[in-house]
Amino acid sequence: IAKDLGLKCVGWIFTDLVPLDASKGTVRHLRHADTYFLSAHEVITAAHLQSLYPNPCKLSPDGVYGSKFVTVIVTGDKNNQVHMEGYQVSNQCQSVVRDKCLIPTKDAPELAYVKESSAEQYVPDVYFKEKDQYNNEVVRLGRPLPVEYLLLDCPVSTPNEPLYTFAVNAAVFPVANRMVEGHLQDFNTLAAYLQKFTDDQFLEAMSDLHVLIFVAAMDMLPLREYIGPLLEAIRYKDRKAALDWKRSEHWATVEQLVMASGGDGALAGSSIDVTGRGATATSSTSSASWTCQHCTFINQTASENCDMCHLPR
Repeated sequence: IAKDLGLKCVGWIFTDLVPLDASKGTVRHLRHADTYFLSAHEVITAAHLQSLYPNPCKLSPDGVYGSKFVTVIVTGDKNNQVHMEGYQVSNQCQSVVRDKCLIPTKDAPELAYVKESSAEQYVPDVYFKEKDQYNNEVVRLGRPLPVEYLLLDCPVSTPNEPLYTFAVNAAVFPVANRMVEGHLQDFNTLAAYLQKFTDDQFLEAMSDLHVLIFVAAMDMLPLREYIGPLLEAIRYKDRKAALDWKRSEHWATVEQLVMASGGDGALAGSSIDVTGRGATATSSTSSASWTCQHCTFINQTASENCDMCHLPR
């Protein structure tokens, strides 16, 4: 879906936020020089993902070298505030992970372990340098190997004025894979979401990656095979093309299913009543919005957890 929309993966992002004081909106400071910046599991995962997205290079015999794929962590800083940290792993790390030479240790997240050679696989020795208690530089064998030797810092920030790929709608469709009340995706949720838009707003309604993925793969009527023209219309913001696709027999079937599930309004071909049900839905969404005291995200649902950082309200 993302590829058909002209998008490409540039990194992955995850959180480890643990509340410290809910009244102050503070979180625990877990990642620092005395613990770890990335765990061995995370480093190995990052290396694997970087290998999946190599960087084109004309000077390389293989046509690719390294990667621009980044790892971003939303975590707590030394002031117990939410902030972001960005990393990449080195090309050497990519290589040893690609060749299945590096594994995590059992009980120390800051340490990885270079496998020993076996009858099935030859593994060359990997060494690193560090200073001993006498400040002498010594060479150590990478069994175990501190993962900080494999990390590269990347600057990370947020823009003052965000540029959104998709339309920013007041109506929010639930994000997948969040088994929390108010986040479950089903056909009734899709019907309720679509009823908040008029016929003319079909392009805006469908300009949501979560909506598109759900529609493409929903159990009762998957549209992946037919959704191509819609994705092209969204990519180029072509309202006429989107409305043309809306009149296709495949989407007409979805509209009939929405009506059968108790829906009405825009999907049936009539305009939504802005003074009646439509206005009520809008006002209830507005009144239910709240600002997360942890990450300052403005939530549009009345759930007890933040849609952005998942911390409690």
